[in-house]
Amino acid sequence: MIFVNMHEAKTQLSHYVAMVSDSNQAVTICKNGKPMATLNPYAPPKKGIVFGGMKGRIWVSDDFDDPLPDEIQRYFE
Repeated sequence: MIFVNMHEAKTQLSHYVAMVSDSNQAVTICKNGKPMATLNPYAPPKKGIVFGGMKGRIWVSDDFDDPLPDEIQRYFE
């Protein structure tokens, strides 16, 4: 991680953006020696869940949520 002061970050922003995108390294911007913000490489958002995407490919038995037989249920109690 690289630390730079606010003035340097303002004057050389395009340089630091290029550095972050090329080297996959973060740059922390400080004000009076205290970290204020971090410039990180962009990561595209992950795709969300699409409900119903497996329709027709899987099935659930009609007795899926029926009580278990006694000889199996006793192992869960």
